Amino acid sequence: MSTAAAVGQVATVLVILAAAYIPLGDHMARVYRGDRDLAVERAVYRIARIDPRRPQTWKGYALAVLAFSLISVLLLYLLQRLQGVLPGADGKPGVNPAMAFNTAVSFVTNTDWQSYSPEQVMSNLTQMLGLAVQNFASAAVGMAVAIALVRGLVARRAGTGLGNFWVDLIRGTVRILLPLAVIVAIILLTQGAVQSWHTGFDYTMLDGRDARSIVGPFASQEAIKEIGTNGGGTLAANSAHPFSNPTPLSNVVEIAALLLIPVCLTRTYGTLVGDRRQGLTLLGVMATIWTAMLAVTWWFEAHATGAAGTAAGAMLEGKEQRFGIPGSVLFAVSTTGTSTGAVNASHDSFTAGGGGAVLWNMLLGEVAPGGAGSGLYGMLILAVITVFVGGLLVGRTPEFLGKKIGRHEITLAALSVLVMPVLVLTGTAIGVLLGSTTDAQGNSGPPGTPGSIHGFTEVLYAYASAANNNGSAFGGLTVTDTWFQTSLGAVMLFGRFVPIVLVLALAGLMVRQVPRSAAVTSTLPTHGVLFGVLLLGTTLLVAGLTFFPAMTLGPIAEALL
Repeated sequence: MSTAAAVGQVATVLVILAAAYIPLGDHMARVYRGDRDLAVERAVYRIARIDPRRPQTWKGYALAVLAFSLISVLLLYLLQRLQGVLPGADGKPGVNPAMAFNTAVSFVTNTDWQSYSPEQVMSNLTQMLGLAVQNFASAAVGMAVAIALVRGLVARRAGTGLGNFWVDLIRGTVRILLPLAVIVAIILLTQGAVQSWHTGFDYTMLDGRDARSIVGPFASQEAIKEIGTNGGGTLAANSAHPFSNPTPLSNVVEIAALLLIPVCLTRTYGTLVGDRRQGLTLLGVMATIWTAMLAVTWWFEAHATGAAGTAAGAMLEGKEQRFGIPGSVLFAVSTTGTSTGAVNASHDSFTAGGGGAVLWNMLLGEVAPGGAGSGLYGMLILAVITVFVGGLLVGRTPEFLGKKIGRHEITLAALSVLVMPVLVLTGTAIGVLLGSTTDAQGNSGPPGTPGSIHGFTEVLYAYASAANNNGSAFGGLTVTDTWFQTSLGAVMLFGRFVPIVLVLALAGLMVRQVPRSAAVTSTLPTHGVLFGVLLLGTTLLVAGLTFFPAMTLGPIAEALL
């Protein structure tokens, strides 16, 4: 692919995002701030006996999130276990308990980690009724939590509630996710993506042997997995399969789709707080990280190393030639920066530097721009920490949007940031110590050899993906045994819901405060270049100090060999 075509791909994605930024961002602000309900929403409220005008405290909001998610896990688990006796099974039996648990947790937590080949294990009914439904629901949960935190920050009266979770969940699904998914699905259909109620068709190969091609509702589920930053594919090849992602244009549309809501939520944030400079500052930090990671990964993948890469002229292993290196790298950086996890190339086949870069992208906390909702509340937590550090530097009480950041507030923010590193490093440490892990690694060998180093990176990537609710993987690690199914499932649960509870608790503390007068200058303006630089530095420093030793043992050491 020529340089002009490669730059054109990036430019097209940016143009789509720029065109959607103001209208979609403001639309989402109206959705969550408005008082009027649609007829279909009122019907759901009546059936579910929900009072949409009843605000919830942070505890009530958190309990609603956890209760809804727990029920979702149980229902999705049962659907998988009973798959063999349900309509449309196409001969597929029920999913085994460990895999069903891992998958249920994965999709409810917006991770969409898949330890199976979808076309071989899941029926179309399970895909549509179970997995696709959770693609909508889990994304709507993340967006609701982000909006609840913003409400806590902007509340002008002490004791005001954080809103109603059920209203936020339903509005986010009906008014935002569903319309966007329909639009993207239609675009994918025009490009040749498959959308079928059939399970497959038989054909005869050139050598006379019979074979079967799997088909299903791929276009619709491809759309919501990108819009909702979910990532779970209906095919083992994920977004590299021509049935789901047939052309370079569909590839660009899918990349734009997975970035759309996280990027536009910064506009929503600025609109809700009444100062759009706040949102632009967050967007600037996100864009800086995304651009830097794209440049670094692209450089590593474009420079051939090794005998095979040198002979081919570029690092083409594991990449779909319809997209080339630029389309593969653009997708990889965007998917690991948004907790999406969808892939159109094998990350395990990236160079040591390129694979390390996309791993680092997740270890930053996936805030560039992050998942649907989770990116915004993750960046706001880092902004709170930045304000606190800035206040210490000048010796004044730190404030964020006119509200003080005291001991309790910074404790919750710090704990929220620490959850992911604890899960990643603990899971990796236990995993590499287990004797069975060596057998699960596609690359292994004596300590210090390239194989053993890459094997360590595979394990680190797996737990980083699970703790950050990403879902992508280095394909060289087999995770179908009970240990990986259970431990990764637990990491996904804690990595999703412990930060959510802490974020809502912080929102509960903030909503109790009456903001200081606008005439009173806070410790540090939370908009502009200065704050953006401090926020960027805080983001990089937190990840750098935490994960640099682990990165040194893995991709950095491999790149230097």
